[in-house]
Amino acid sequence: MSVVFIDGPMVEKFLKDSDAFGKCIEERFNTLDVNKDGVLSRDELRNEATDLASVELMLQSKEEVDNVYDAIFEKFDTGKKGTLKHEEFSLLMKEVIQAQADGIGKTPVCIILQEDSLLQKVV
Repeated sequence: MSVVFIDGPMVEKFLKDSDAFGKCIEERFNTLDVNKDGVLSRDELRNEATDLASVELMLQSKEEVDNVYDAIFEKFDTGKKGTLKHEEFSLLMKEVIQAQADGIGKTPVCIILQEDSLLQKVV
C-alpha cells in the first residue's frame, strides 16, 4: 500500500493515454482470466472485487452484490454470453475509472492505494 495525492484531472490524463491505459487493462485482464479462455466470467470478476478488498461490496448482501454483477453484465456483455471479452472489460474499467475521477474532482486528495490498483499507475 502507498499513500498518494491524486486529483481527477490526473486520472483523466491516464485514461486518455491509450497506450498506458491499454497496457494496464491488458495486464489486469490476463491476470483475471484464470482459466486463460480469453474471456472473464462472473466468478473471475468477483475475484477481482475480492482481491481488491472492495469494502463497499463486502458490506453488501449477496443479493445486492448479485444485482451489481447483473447490471455490469447487462450493460457490458454485448454478446449476452455471460462473459466479458477484453474490449468489454476495457469499456467497463474505463467507465469505473472515469467515475472515480469524477468523484475525486479537481482538488487533490490523499488516498491509500493497494500496489495492484489501477490508480497506482496514475501517480
